Amino acid sequence: MAMTLRLTDEENQRLAELAEAEGRSKQEIIRLALADRWARMQQEEKLGEVLGRVLPKYRGLLDRLGPA
Repeated sequence: MAMTLRLTDEENQRLAELAEAEGRSKQEIIRLALADRWARMQQEEKLGEVLGRVLPKYRGLLDRLGPA
């Protein structure tokens, strides 16, 4: 699927510099950034699920320990 990405001149310059520094196309840099952000979102969701299960179990202990 093709799409248009509108960048400011500064963003376009940053993208071009990054692509040149990494020896990649600007398109590849954008695809890699998307994949990285998606992976981080998945990890954050999994962490949220785990904390949702674990924190209630240790709520009493955490309350007794007080603020960090």
